[in-house]
Amino acid sequence: MRILIVEDQVRIRDSIQERLLQEGMQVTCAVHGMDGYQKASSEHFDLVISDVMMPLMTGVEMVSRLRQDQVAVPILLLTGMGEVEQKIAGLEAGADDYLTKPFDMGELVARVNALIRRSQGAHSRHALLRVDELEIDPKARTARRDGVDIALTQKEFDLLEYMMRHVGRVISKKEIAEQVWDIHFDTSTNVIEVYMSYLRTKIDKPFAYPLIHTSFGVGYILRPPEDHKAE
Repeated sequence: MRILIVEDQVRIRDSIQERLLQEGMQVTCAVHGMDGYQKASSEHFDLVISDVMMPLMTGVEMVSRLRQDQVAVPILLLTGMGEVEQKIAGLEAGADDYLTKPFDMGELVARVNALIRRSQGAHSRHALLRVDELEIDPKARTARRDGVDIALTQKEFDLLEYMMRHVGRVISKKEIAEQVWDIHFDTSTNVIEVYMSYLRTKIDKPFAYPLIHTSFGVGYILRPPEDHKAE
């Protein structure tokens, strides 16, 4: 596996590189966001690990430019404590996961392996999914409800796809965190609530009735109208 590390702090960069080399991975390093962008857009990597706050180009800006260039490599962002807005901005730009500093190297390796597995398995899950009049195409990454095209960000689409693959079942916030973002659920952040609000605004509010419901104290459920029960 070829990994690109984009990190301007030498100590952190060297520590990550040393651990990944111990895991048998091939590692290339970039010293700032522009360097990372140039390497990631011109070479093949199985994963990019990037800091957020860097000179010349931030990690979020790097992710945005790579996604605009149709570079689909999985990207793991490294963020500071409490930087919820940075986490959301990174995920909206197209990052696949984030890890908060300081972090355990064992957890970093686990995240890296999970993202690579998910990326490799994604290519075999292209069949159309339909619930009531809502339909998504996992391959084209498009969504429609009642014949109306719905524009979704990458992470909004990932969340909707996961819910549609588990229609009729209550999904906990912990499960969403671990399966959609490959992160351990952090009770101190409201990232999942924020994304669920984004999704409901686009999927439910413009239409006659909702498909996404809250199971209070448990999680969320997507279900067709014939399964509606008293809330």
